[in-house]
Amino acid sequence: MRVFHSPLHARHDGGVELHRGQLVPCFEMPARADYIARALRDVGHAFVEAAEHDDSRLARVHDAAFVDFLRTAHARWREEGRDGSMLPSGFPARSLRRDRVPAGINGAMGYYAFDAGTPIVGGTWTAARASAHCALSAAEDVLSGSTAAYALCRPPGHHAARSAYGGYCFLNNAAIAAQRLRDGGVERVAVLDVDYHHGNGTQDIFWTRGDVLTVSIHGTPETEYPWFLGFDDETGEGDGAGGNLNLPLPRGTDWTAYTAALETALAAIRRFQAGALVVSLGVDTFEGDPISAFRLGADRFPQIGARIAALGLPTVLVQEGGYAVAEIGLNVAGVLGAFTEAR
Repeated sequence: MRVFHSPLHARHDGGVELHRGQLVPCFEMPARADYIARALRDVGHAFVEAAEHDDSRLARVHDAAFVDFLRTAHARWREEGRDGSMLPSGFPARSLRRDRVPAGINGAMGYYAFDAGTPIVGGTWTAARASAHCALSAAEDVLSGSTAAYALCRPPGHHAARSAYGGYCFLNNAAIAAQRLRDGGVERVAVLDVDYHHGNGTQDIFWTRGDVLTVSIHGTPETEYPWFLGFDDETGEGDGAGGNLNLPLPRGTDWTAYTAALETALAAIRRFQAGALVVSLGVDTFEGDPISAFRLGADRFPQIGARIAALGLPTVLVQEGGYAVAEIGLNVAGVLGAFTEAR
């Protein structure tokens, strides 16, 4: 399986985030991608640097004004005499207006962000754009006839909505890949999100569309981030009615309960009769992850890879979360190795 990557991912190094009321070093760090790359090279995966793509591909799933905000945010921040990490200090919550984007950078940041845990720094746009290019390159590899391709995306993407960023995510790499598959002629695409946290951004982007099925297995939003989406009664609207499946699970979920949810997800994808699959591959379901609470051992990730491969679909695997940095490479390699062997 080809691994599409970019060294530009390291340009985004957020520094600190607000986590449960405290400023702490970012859990989403450049070392995550480095550990994954090392583990995949050790087992012989072929590495390909992502190609350059036109930004019009980003606007296929994101609002153009939002993309422009991300492109210019840190420069505007510096124009006010500041540097370092940008974190918002206010949000358009209930009773506040949401129909106007403030002209100043502080207000604009709060308008487009939905948390204070996703800092923007000088290299964020470069890294986020390169991450999207990894997903686009992997999608084009599959369109060209490859059975599967893996995008080593960093920063991750599944929390980024049509016009909002958060959860360490700026551009929705999985949605960008799914749209590229559609634009390349695949009539029906399924997105399977196995990250510990709900793929709220992907759900938002495809909420009213019937051509892309979105399925997410995740920690229940009753107690887990992002809290305000991911419940099982969210099924889509309009042409997308019935096209969104959420499978929330409680803290402490073990392999028995997880695999039951995975089989439900796979059955839904089979019924949808997708022509291709995008996997939002988060490995923060690992029992040692510092910001998650499932109990999956490292030996379970190959089983996840094999079960997904059994769908028999052309597949783009897009890297999302996983914050047990020392183990992240082992767990990703486990998924990809078993997927490849099963094919």
